[in-house]
Amino acid sequence: MANYRERLADRQLKDKLEGIGAVLIEGPKWCGKTTTAAQQARSVLYVDDPRNKKQNLETAEVDPALLLAGDTPRLLDEWQLAPQLWDAVRFVVDQRGQDGQFILTGSAVPLEEDEKQKISHTGTGRIARMRMRPMTLWESGDSNGGVSLAALFGPDSKVASVSDLELSDIAFLVCRGGWPRAVSQSRRVALGRAYDYYDAVVNTDIQRVDTVLRDPERVKRLLRSYARHQGAQVSLSAIAKDMAIHENGTMDDRTVYSYIMALKKIFVVEDMVAWNPNLRSKTAIRTSDTRYFVDPSIAVAALGLGPSDLLADLNTFGLLFETLCVRDLRVYAEAMGGVLYHYRDQSGLECDAVVHLRNGSYGLVEIKLGGDRLVEEGAKSLKTLAAKIDTDKMKAPSFLMVLTGTGQYAYRRQDGVCVVPIGSLRE
Repeated sequence: MANYRERLADRQLKDKLEGIGAVLIEGPKWCGKTTTAAQQARSVLYVDDPRNKKQNLETAEVDPALLLAGDTPRLLDEWQLAPQLWDAVRFVVDQRGQDGQFILTGSAVPLEEDEKQKISHTGTGRIARMRMRPMTLWESGDSNGGVSLAALFGPDSKVASVSDLELSDIAFLVCRGGWPRAVSQSRRVALGRAYDYYDAVVNTDIQRVDTVLRDPERVKRLLRSYARHQGAQVSLSAIAKDMAIHENGTMDDRTVYSYIMALKKIFVVEDMVAWNPNLRSKTAIRTSDTRYFVDPSIAVAALGLGPSDLLADLNTFGLLFETLCVRDLRVYAEAMGGVLYHYRDQSGLECDAVVHLRNGSYGLVEIKLGGDRLVEEGAKSLKTLAAKIDTDKMKAPSFLMVLTGTGQYAYRRQDGVCVVPIGSLRE
């Protein structure tokens, strides 16, 4: 069991509450939204409390402002069960003219159409949105944090650390995922949490997105296909064909799209958009999104795998390791006010992750499970892309990094490329 650290979301929530009236925390189920919110709230309304649920919903219909009374910040957990609370929060924030009044958390399942009609205002300028994801390796205590991603954007950043994670540890962490409950459990027990999550998505959560009844077996086939295409820019047609090859029966493109959109709405999948830099020469950049789950353990569960299976199939292991790294990089980037992109062009040149900050600074990252040959390939690809960037029109990259699974040491090569094990990285 890891001794996990303070979540980066804790700091983000604190900062947002200091600058706006209310904050809505969004993200997948089980990622710790309510816990993070409750730690900073001074009063709490659990709308779904069985002892008071009926009364809460009736009060929301008659006079929702009554439910907002309490010390601030006031947490409204499972607020979507009483959608009238949204406009009530917006109105009270306007009336009080103070920041840090409310925190809204709840199920990732969106509102039904009739519930949406009970909301008349977007909340712009009054309610900020904040995304949470499963825990990073730094937050779960599995990374020693010897290399700071934020520091790499500064001058003369130090890259020197020793990771104690072995390949078998990485395989376990991919399968366990970043679910807070799993992080606090024994290894044997923790591996079951991703399968619990997968079962809930297939049999319950995706059925609650809208009024469409979705076949659980089709959802399973789609999730397996998505898992096989982690880190790829695969089309809807390709996913449909893959389902037909590997399973009995398939779906047309429109149906595949509707299922994927449902999974996005409940934050199960989170694709990565393409980066479009200024280049010295004309190059056709591929603009398709790259397919990812919000956590690699979902792909593991969809494929029915465990740590020993990954160690026996390094190709699949490498794809799911990339999903783990993307999860962590997304959390770290957003904690710095940045965004994560990918790059692919028609020549085959690629960059797995581009950490792009608001001030225009960016770093290029290639993700490799490990081994000298793969690290060398990653470094070569990064240097080739960096040489193509027109630095008269945009900044030069702040750093080039090969992010690895195996390998003890984090260091800067003579050519300037950083080699960093994921077990040494932090925000």
